[in-house]
Amino acid sequence: MTAAPAVAAASSAAASTSGNDEFLKELVARFGESQRHRLERGIRQVNDAWTPADGSEQEKLDFIVSHFVPEGGDLKRLRQRLETALEQISGHLYEMRRTLRRWSDLRGDDMPGIDDILAMFDPAPDLSEQVYQQRLAFLALLNFPKRDLGTMLAQGGKWTVSDWVEARIVQSFGPRIPKALSDKARAVGHRANQFVNGFHVPVEAVVADGKRWLPAGRALIAHWLIREEVKAQYGDAPAIALPRQRALMHVMRHHIEGTVPVAVMDGTDTSNWDPAANSLGGEAVAGSACFGLARYERWLEQFHLAREFDRHHPDHPTAIARKFELAREVPESEVEALLVSLLEHPVRRELASFLARKIGRPLESFDVYFEDFAEARPAAEMNAAVTARFPDEKSFQAALPAVLRGLGWSADDADFLGSRVQVEICKGAGHAMRPAMGQFGAWLRTSRLPECLGWDGFDTAMHELGHNLEQLCSCYYAPSPALRGVPNTACTEAFAFLYQSLGRRVLGLATSDDEQRDFDLEAVNTLQATAQIAGPGLMELHVWRWLYTHPDANADALRAEVLRLADEIWARYFARDFGPDPYRLSAAYQHMIAHPLYLPDYALGHIISHQIRSHMRGRDLATETKRITSQGRLTPDVWMRGAVGAPISVMALCDDAARALGRLA
Repeated sequence: MTAAPAVAAASSAAASTSGNDEFLKELVARFGESQRHRLERGIRQVNDAWTPADGSEQEKLDFIVSHFVPEGGDLKRLRQRLETALEQISGHLYEMRRTLRRWSDLRGDDMPGIDDILAMFDPAPDLSEQVYQQRLAFLALLNFPKRDLGTMLAQGGKWTVSDWVEARIVQSFGPRIPKALSDKARAVGHRANQFVNGFHVPVEAVVADGKRWLPAGRALIAHWLIREEVKAQYGDAPAIALPRQRALMHVMRHHIEGTVPVAVMDGTDTSNWDPAANSLGGEAVAGSACFGLARYERWLEQFHLAREFDRHHPDHPTAIARKFELAREVPESEVEALLVSLLEHPVRRELASFLARKIGRPLESFDVYFEDFAEARPAAEMNAAVTARFPDEKSFQAALPAVLRGLGWSADDADFLGSRVQVEICKGAGHAMRPAMGQFGAWLRTSRLPECLGWDGFDTAMHELGHNLEQLCSCYYAPSPALRGVPNTACTEAFAFLYQSLGRRVLGLATSDDEQRDFDLEAVNTLQATAQIAGPGLMELHVWRWLYTHPDANADALRAEVLRLADEIWARYFARDFGPDPYRLSAAYQHMIAHPLYLPDYALGHIISHQIRSHMRGRDLATETKRITSQGRLTPDVWMRGAVGAPISVMALCDDAARALGRLA
């Protein structure tokens, strides 16, 4: 591309930051009337972002004249150059950052303090400013359109790949975030993650019916493994399971309320802990002897950080707006309407009746976690089944190509994708990390029992494998580097849930060869899981709205509001079917602390997952997984229309579940 010579200084000097008519007239004369609209847009976009730190008025005008590229072959070359530059910059930085987090994320090789420094190190802390100061962002803003969400939703379905690449290139240059604020964000995020990953509640001393039943040394990370332990009890007789489940739910309550005894957390008192009464050795625990407000202090820290970012996002001045319009690319009102429509759908009453018959007793609040509508098996049996096939995480990794072949992937794809997943044990419950560039692989992190991988570790691993397959396909097979990935985390959660549902099939434990019955069980299971997570997702959204109207609230006030909203959400959407909830389960999810406003993506992921699974009936799982995840990072609406021919909707799930309940009853 050859830079155009500068326009005469006299004319340039007369131009103003609003795009002076004389300046524009000279540019139109130089580049042609056909470029008028692009010139007007480019000048406006540069003016909006230019600050005195970027140069004088004359320098700005000279930059515009010298770097505007008219339509044609040179503009295509510019697009390709910027796409390649951004791939190299963001891709290598991402790979460095995820590698620097390894020791902080994984179990088994801790160096306290040192690992924190490495995890928080940022090799480019002022990148958002440097892309402007070094003119890279202005090059994009001058030559390509800046699209808002409304435009993308209205027009994106008709765009070409090049249109989408241009939109994603410009979006790569967001607000100019001060280095000090970026540093603070890393520190706050790391503290939140460390708090969540470290909140393992020792439970060996928990008693139910006056007896201990959990093994020595057992500690359950809140909320995930407390919930999983409750779910594991369904395989036992109700007379045994019910007291244990209630005791564990009281442990969950103390995690939520901040009333876990300090002596339990630090191991200084190992006498019997009755969580229903919150007593140790028969003595009640309260006040300063309890863990306290740390959870809510971390939550407030995230909110106060968000408010510091607000002033740098004039188009999206709240964390809520940024999450829905920038990250999720689904309007807030639309997501809320989807969640409410599912929670209010009449099929949920039919589901509750079916669930009560399945469990064999009146429902209690923690039965929202029940998701095994197929034949329940004792935890020991499930652990043994996993151990027989995958004794540990390394054997699971080695078997991944064979696992994928068993799920219908071709030998070439199974070997290619399966060999690019690295399986490791993390400090938290589990997560997946995508590759940012083609030469890298995906990371699968799960948990494990001390002696084996176990069902919980395998179940989580299958969930994360679904993420990894999406991540690898959307990286290696995307139509263009700028479009790698999927629209948002709900779309990747869809494939995580889809492949998690295949865990028993991988183990050879499928209870029926009847395809219709398997589909029916999945529909009912997904409806239950979606409703269960939709409640906390709505509650968290209401909490953030409250925070923005009460910006000076302290941790005690926040806790009180969270508990109030948990009760309100429960009363509105769950109490009819599950009775009272003394545990405040709508407030249990630790994502609220470490990943603010993420929870709706799980519900959306379930909804999308079922739409995709319903679409896949009669189609090849592997072929459709590859096709759908290779569409590129479009908006969720366009992506879903390409995936299944329809927008995101709860109707497929609710309708399929209603028919399924009729057949399963």
